[in-house]
Amino acid sequence: MPLSSATTPYQATGASAGPRLNNGRLYRFHYNVELGLNRPRASARGTAGFQISSDVDISLTWRNPENQDEQLLRVQISNVQLQSAVQRSGKNNIFHGSTTESILGREKLEALQRPFMLLWKMGKVRSLYTYKVEPVTIKNLKRGVASMLMMQLKSGKMVEADASGKCLVEYKATKNQVIRTKHMESCKTQETGFTSHSQVLGVNWKSNAVTVITLEDGFMKSAIAEELHVLSINSRHSTATKILSRQSLSLWEVTTGPEEEAGKDAVRVVKQVDAKLFSVGVVTEKGKTRCKGCPSLVDTWRAVRGHLEPDYLSKASAPRSFLSLIHSLRNTAKADILRVLRNCSKTSLPQLVDAVTSAQTPASLSAMLEFLDFHKADGVVLQERFLYACGFSSHPTESMLQALLDISKGPIASTEIKESVVMIMGALVRKLCQKGGCDLPAVVTVRELLLAGPESTQDEAQVQMYLLALKNALLPEAVPLLARFAESETGTFSTTAITALQRYGPEFITPEVKQTLNRVYHQNRRVYEKSVRSAAADMILSGTPSYAEVKNLLLSIGHLPHEMNKHMLSKVEDILRFDMPASKLVRRVLKDMVVHNYDRFSKVGSSSAYSGYMTRSTDVTSTYSLDILYSGSGILRRSNMNIYGQSNSALLHGLQVAIEAQGLESLIAATADEGEKDLESFAGMSAILLDVQLRPVTFFKGYSDLMAKMFSLSGDPINVVKGLILLTDHSQAIPLQSGLRASVEFQGGLAVDISGGMEFSLWYRESKTSVNNRGAMVVVGNVTVDTDFLSVGIEVSFEMEAALDFITTVQFSEYPFLVCMQMDKKTFPFREAVSKVEKLSLGEPFTRRRSREQLVPGSEFPLHQENSNMCRKVFESEW
Repeated sequence: MPLSSATTPYQATGASAGPRLNNGRLYRFHYNVELGLNRPRASARGTAGFQISSDVDISLTWRNPENQDEQLLRVQISNVQLQSAVQRSGKNNIFHGSTTESILGREKLEALQRPFMLLWKMGKVRSLYTYKVEPVTIKNLKRGVASMLMMQLKSGKMVEADASGKCLVEYKATKNQVIRTKHMESCKTQETGFTSHSQVLGVNWKSNAVTVITLEDGFMKSAIAEELHVLSINSRHSTATKILSRQSLSLWEVTTGPEEEAGKDAVRVVKQVDAKLFSVGVVTEKGKTRCKGCPSLVDTWRAVRGHLEPDYLSKASAPRSFLSLIHSLRNTAKADILRVLRNCSKTSLPQLVDAVTSAQTPASLSAMLEFLDFHKADGVVLQERFLYACGFSSHPTESMLQALLDISKGPIASTEIKESVVMIMGALVRKLCQKGGCDLPAVVTVRELLLAGPESTQDEAQVQMYLLALKNALLPEAVPLLARFAESETGTFSTTAITALQRYGPEFITPEVKQTLNRVYHQNRRVYEKSVRSAAADMILSGTPSYAEVKNLLLSIGHLPHEMNKHMLSKVEDILRFDMPASKLVRRVLKDMVVHNYDRFSKVGSSSAYSGYMTRSTDVTSTYSLDILYSGSGILRRSNMNIYGQSNSALLHGLQVAIEAQGLESLIAATADEGEKDLESFAGMSAILLDVQLRPVTFFKGYSDLMAKMFSLSGDPINVVKGLILLTDHSQAIPLQSGLRASVEFQGGLAVDISGGMEFSLWYRESKTSVNNRGAMVVVGNVTVDTDFLSVGIEVSFEMEAALDFITTVQFSEYPFLVCMQMDKKTFPFREAVSKVEKLSLGEPFTRRRSREQLVPGSEFPLHQENSNMCRKVFESEW
């Protein structure tokens, strides 16, 4: 009969009543599912997607005689039609000339149109009964229909399960309408994805799901659901994708239907109706992934290996090939991985090691452990590439940490590799603890090892190794230990301990730690090297200092070694100019004329400290700082370059390159500064990359080594780190309420080559330090909705190639010395692209791709005016 003359459904009295169907009635609905993938602000015309429309018949099969709100419903889908989400011409429409049966296949179409049953209690789907042998995709589509029947007739919040998962749902009910809002961030499914440990490098996910249900006489007249998911890269929000899923269920007719069955138990009634019906959960299942025509690892390696040769690591093709290789590795068995490793050329093998380790699967880790032999010294390069890739891993596992722990306990041919193993274990402990894994057995063992390490040996190299590992681990219980070593008689221990403490949050810097730092700076107990005192001052000023602490620091200026006076002045001026946390307090202290006077603030020298912005945008803010301290004789004591990235209040220490030199005064017959007379001649470099402290490298150590190298004004730079790094790594499955499933993958690869050197010439009376950073980055985001019969997808990406050089030239042929610092960014290309694809299981796919490229102009980053004046003199004298 027509809808207008339908019999009013049976209604219960009382506040607890739920929606009910009448016996002997068949409720006919129009049902529609629309799926669209696009960029968030793009035109709807460019959407990739499809629509499924059908009729849905619902009738009452059984009602619990003891609980009228518990009902068994029979549901049947019929008249199924598939079409594109947007109108397209014939050649661009993958559905053109196809029928539903030709797309789905007869068996799947019959399965989809075969009746299923659901247990409906108080408007909630408690169980779904269908045929066990049905394809997962068909079951999921039926779950999508069932999810549209989820409702309740009173307002409130509760946790309930539908096709999306088990979620917190909020209802707002009025007389004729119910609004069902699902809190998607609360949804729990059986699948767990992973994401990058750093929020700056991670992916932002925003979603909402609202169903508006219209009621007539206490039963559903229509339901319209809209579900939206937007995923974007935190560092560049315009690189984003949108998933839009819409469902509608509209009642258009009520006719005579089957009579309800008798019985006291729903399960028995189901078997009585059809013995083949089987109870399945309401949450969608993951189907078996089959990749038709996907290349094997060997095929992928052959296609990309040319782009992974060392000479191509500054090109965007290197990280793009790296990401493709990782994707293939994650679906490859151990034996196949080993086969490729053992048949790789020597030049591309280090890059392959980067990729295999970054894949982070049990098979890839097992293959690397079998391939590498830490008992042999001739494999140092590959061993270190493996260790660094572990340190940069996006989602390390306990098994990875356990593997490194086992390696550390066995014989290791190279002392340098031994140090790297321990330091990288510290980095893994930090990442695992951040994910809530601090109590894992391997993590507990390594924590105990690192905490006991510095005081368990008299070997200076090993003590330094453990301190650097603790600098990576950032264990709260290590703070007192690091505070003790901050007052060590050995300068390298003090500097490492202080810089480790500087990486902790303010909640860990206790009054006792502050007292330690002040004792070091003011030398209350012993004399310290300038670099140690400078590190202590930097930490005091960058934290939350008191008025007295700032005042005492400023009062010390004028009583410090010559270059340190200038260095401290530069720090104060930088804090005031760059508006740092301590700026207001420093300004307040400077109102005291005893502190702020000409004698104190007129000190001259070559040392400096300067901070500036590299980029400032709504997505990410990138800052740089250059901190240079010279000895009183004009020779570089310490140079420190830092680059930080900040996004949504999260901070990433992207890069630090510190060059340190000591004990060089005898070369120019100069007098060493206080506390530095007996220091051994030394120069070296230390680097932090993506929050991971790497093993320091040495330029020279000892007088004889220095003599062998000092007469060369130009020499090859020493490599600090070179390789491929998985920056962003996000994998997520999003079960949609419609029963469809979206697979999300965002990966970012970085090809990096950082080198540095220190050149010293007595002949020209000149020293030069250089830090050369070369890199290429590619970020790719993919969203795919794949069924047995069709798939749609969108890919967004951007890539760039960049170079950043930092050079410091010192001429000490006359006094005062000429010091010129240069920080240059080269012009580089920036490219972004978007592609969308729709494809049936048979036939040609429809693909649309757009891209654009722009050149980002190079620039020399500004430093203080005094430096500009110095550089002008340096280059004039060279001319």
